[in-house]
Amino acid sequence: MPEFPPAWTRVLPSSLRRARVYRQHHGRLPPWGEPCTFTEKLHRRITRDRRRLLVPTCDKLAMKDHFARRAPGLLRVPETYWAGIDVTELAGVDLPDRWVLKPNHSCRRVIVGEGRPDVADLAARTAGWVAERYWRKSEEWAYRCARPGLLVEEHVGEPGESPADLKVLVFDGVPRLVGVHTGRHGQHRARLYTAGWEPLPWTWGYPPGPDVPRPADLPELLEVAAAVAAGFDMLRVDLYRHAGQLWAGELTPYPGAGLARLEPGLDGLLGEWWTLPAEVGGAHRPGGGGTSVRSPRV
Repeated sequence: MPEFPPAWTRVLPSSLRRARVYRQHHGRLPPWGEPCTFTEKLHRRITRDRRRLLVPTCDKLAMKDHFARRAPGLLRVPETYWAGIDVTELAGVDLPDRWVLKPNHSCRRVIVGEGRPDVADLAARTAGWVAERYWRKSEEWAYRCARPGLLVEEHVGEPGESPADLKVLVFDGVPRLVGVHTGRHGQHRARLYTAGWEPLPWTWGYPPGPDVPRPADLPELLEVAAAVAAGFDMLRVDLYRHAGQLWAGELTPYPGAGLARLEPGLDGLLGEWWTLPAEVGGAHRPGGGGTSVRSPRV
């Protein structure tokens, strides 16, 4: 399946483009009535939720500010060494032994580098990254609001290794599920646990990873996730543990873009935990959750 929809689909309204992508991945059209499962509610958020609250969740530099502001002293945020649109500027930047280059306004693109960069090679490898309209892939609205650009940040982990990715799903400020993801740049595996570290029988569609003992710092992990996700009806908070400390990863308002084929039991359970705001088609919720933002032009 192509990574991006064909160009002709741009004449369609965003909602129809999204319905087309949803059908390609799930083999059925999205429901027109009340969404029930996690996947269905993600689709509803993607197509209808335009609250300002979501704007910083797909902009990596804004994410860093969000982590630092919401959880001061509770975790480390990887240092940003450079941000811009022209990687040739890195010729004059003093970088450490290990660093990571990624786009600010998309995901699934990353280069791990060492020492002084070969800027010509980086320019070739990142060609098109800044201009890419990543949101067109799955119609994830908050990516349309992210600032196009690149950044180089601190590498977290030992040389040649990436620490386990701790993905915490938080609903209305309450952490409910922790996913331990390993081998993200190779053989991706996962284990899922409740907030009390009871193992769950699902793996988010990945091969099962190794069983993980209850972390000694589980209360701190959940405290950070709750603080970072406060005010959101649902947000996934991605963290790392390295050198005895928690590190900020990313924020995810659209896990799997709502296109991953979750196990039915997991999809149903997560859907039960998530109450959508009234303004995006959910049950009435006091407070409203913030003002909406007009979508940028296609």
